[in-house]
Amino acid sequence: MDTYETGVSVVLGLVAVMAAAVLLQRVVQRLQLSFAKHPSLGGHLRMSKRFAHWLPAYSYSPATWFSVDGAPPDIANTRQTALRELGVKLKTRSPLTLAQTASAKPMISDMQLTSQYRVPYQFRELLSQHLQLGGFWQSSQGVWLTDMDGNQFIDVSGSYGVNLFGYDFYKSCMAEGAAMAQDLGPVLSGYHPCVLDNVKRLCDLSGKDEVSFHMSGTEAVMQAVRLARYHTKKRKIVRFTGAYHGWWDDVQPGPGNPMPPSGDTLTLNDMHANTLRVLRNRNDIACVLINPLQAMHPNRAAPTDSTLIDGKRSVHYDRQAYTAWLQTLRQVCTEKGIALIMDEVFLGFRLHRGGAQAYFGVDADMVTYGKTLGGGLPVGVVCGKSAWMKRFRDDRPGDICFARGTFNAHPTVMTTMNVFLQRLDSTEVQAMYANVSQTWTDRQAALNSRLKQANMPVRVAGMETVWTVLFDLPGRYHWMLQYYLREQGIAMSWVGSGRMIMSLNFDDAMFDQFCERFVQAAQHMQQDGWWWTPALDQQRPIRRQVFKEMLKARWA
Repeated sequence: MDTYETGVSVVLGLVAVMAAAVLLQRVVQRLQLSFAKHPSLGGHLRMSKRFAHWLPAYSYSPATWFSVDGAPPDIANTRQTALRELGVKLKTRSPLTLAQTASAKPMISDMQLTSQYRVPYQFRELLSQHLQLGGFWQSSQGVWLTDMDGNQFIDVSGSYGVNLFGYDFYKSCMAEGAAMAQDLGPVLSGYHPCVLDNVKRLCDLSGKDEVSFHMSGTEAVMQAVRLARYHTKKRKIVRFTGAYHGWWDDVQPGPGNPMPPSGDTLTLNDMHANTLRVLRNRNDIACVLINPLQAMHPNRAAPTDSTLIDGKRSVHYDRQAYTAWLQTLRQVCTEKGIALIMDEVFLGFRLHRGGAQAYFGVDADMVTYGKTLGGGLPVGVVCGKSAWMKRFRDDRPGDICFARGTFNAHPTVMTTMNVFLQRLDSTEVQAMYANVSQTWTDRQAALNSRLKQANMPVRVAGMETVWTVLFDLPGRYHWMLQYYLREQGIAMSWVGSGRMIMSLNFDDAMFDQFCERFVQAAQHMQQDGWWWTPALDQQRPIRRQVFKEMLKARWA
């Protein structure tokens, strides 16, 4: 073999070794990624989308609807009578509200969706013939909502998190803000003078250097992710199983999104060492998104009554453990140059005046706000360190990170925000924050004590002012509780008993009244037979039973 052939052989050998090394690296990287996924369907998005596509539609017949859990005829008859009577009560109480809802529903797609997914879909068809809930409110005052018929309800919907300090607080913010913006009107080519005060206060609250304004929380998260990709020159983002960051494709990649999961989005296991291993060993990750609400139910989506198949709803909130996790995550992101983004759109200022960063003691690179920050008006905000917020490069004039919206920093939104931010420093608001964690911990315990004394198979758990209802026995009809709560004058959002959001203006007397109504609703539900369960030796795994029903419906 001559020198030329020897050289070629050596080069080919080196190429082969290098190719094998690259292949091995990719295999190791892929294995690490697999181990960092949560074992549930929520951690395997392609599989979950296939399952959602496969899921067959079927309804329980009137003959079986009241006894799908094997209830004897007398219990089924009791339930049937109770459903009919409950429906009559709700219709008689709110005829105008229900009529308005029925007229609007065919023209409002969101209303159609939320009404369809209040309960497990197998029960939907017959239930809709008996029970309707209104979707319109005439007024608000204190912790009360009043429907079009003049009926008052204790509000624990929280307006998706907006209502932190009570509706009267926000109505006055909106009125004062509108008056402040009146002279300028809808001028969008500059800023209202109050914006300077807004950004100073926001930088102080967030501990960041710069601010950008947007029209919604979803837009704020989109911009934070875009900035992370711009500055790192990397494409991949990390989100955690079950976390919600808005409805855009990259961060809502599972069922509900018509697009397939993006290869640039990694959905990993929250609070797990394998996730840290992925972050340490990859060089293509731009940012990690944190929704601090996940501390309430790590690796699970927000609980809703539409998925309450067997009553197995769980909450495991450990503030100390989640704090340690966030601090470790912060360290790893710093080491790898990954942007840590704290998405406080929902929880911002609900946990602490300084937000989740102050509550958990972690310093994010960027933080997004929305909901309550607008003082009752829609808004999104990104606060960040200067190194992450800059949208252009001095040495590359054509390389920019563009983000504009026609109504970003709208004068009325900015003035209303200014009123809100100033009131954060008021004596009234400081009094609401005083001992807030202990207050709501004690209130959870108080309601649970009353439920236990009444021998109800129900309890509540949660994170500060965000609660969910848990059930102590298996059952097919737990989702009915939302209708009994409405009958007792308690208003919740369309997810039902999965999430109750309290406002800080609940005083002890008002909370006591809420507890009384809650316990009465549970007692009525028990009296009407919905919590009947078969003897222990006759109980069957409910999820297995439902899966058999699905197979039968799919292949019938």
